Amino acid sequence: MTLPAISVSKLVKRFGTTTVLQDIDLEIPEGKVSCLIGPSGSGKSTLLRCLAFLEEASEGMITVNGEALGFFENAKGVRERLPAGQIRSVRAQIGMVFQQFNLWPHMTALGNVSEALKTVHKVAKTEAEDRAMIQLRKVGLENRAGHYPSQLSGGQQQRVAIARALALSPKIMLFDEPTSALDPELTGEVLNVMRDLAVEGMTMVVVSHEIGFAATVGQQISFLDQGRLLFTGAPSDVFAKPRHPRLEQFLDTYLDRGASMLA
Repeated sequence: MTLPAISVSKLVKRFGTTTVLQDIDLEIPEGKVSCLIGPSGSGKSTLLRCLAFLEEASEGMITVNGEALGFFENAKGVRERLPAGQIRSVRAQIGMVFQQFNLWPHMTALGNVSEALKTVHKVAKTEAEDRAMIQLRKVGLENRAGHYPSQLSGGQQQRVAIARALALSPKIMLFDEPTSALDPELTGEVLNVMRDLAVEGMTMVVVSHEIGFAATVGQQISFLDQGRLLFTGAPSDVFAKPRHPRLEQFLDTYLDRGASMLA
């Protein structure tokens, strides 16, 4: 039996006295595209940040390819934090792309993609730039390698951010509303890159309001509302015959996008 790429068990996340995620149980299958949908403020981005260990869950466990991320249960069943080196090792399997591009403005596209290889992984400059060019080519930007972020469109900047994450050879890619800062025309070029990654079999977890993308590219859809995971299933189950009244209500808001005709 194949292990899930990510397994989440009884995850709770609190900020102060506010609980933003409650009892989340979720498995992310290897080599598939899993989409997290739901209304704004439902906890989707917080869950994604917990999967990347950018936020530490208040309770519960996360494993990545069978390895505990952040915390483990000792022989007495008590939750303990793992050593920092072990956490870094597990996190290295995960790449993340954010809503904002977060590119270094003083570096070219090539510099942005190769920098972590040189400074974090100590890869020689020539090799790092060769590897960076491979990723820029993958996202269709090899002819923009020498351009600075200010010389690139928003869609091109986000594709550079994707190339930067891919350059570190992650096994899993997390996308936190990667098109929310883009207009519709530029959104398409970013989603096309993500579609290509899906075809290649990259394990992906995508938080998105792009319901059409979730319906046509997503292979597992999870619906969150008010910090709870209400439904997980195949796109055909989610979009053709919603099984939860709140999910049906949510999808009704996308009728003008033609989502009711999908799947």
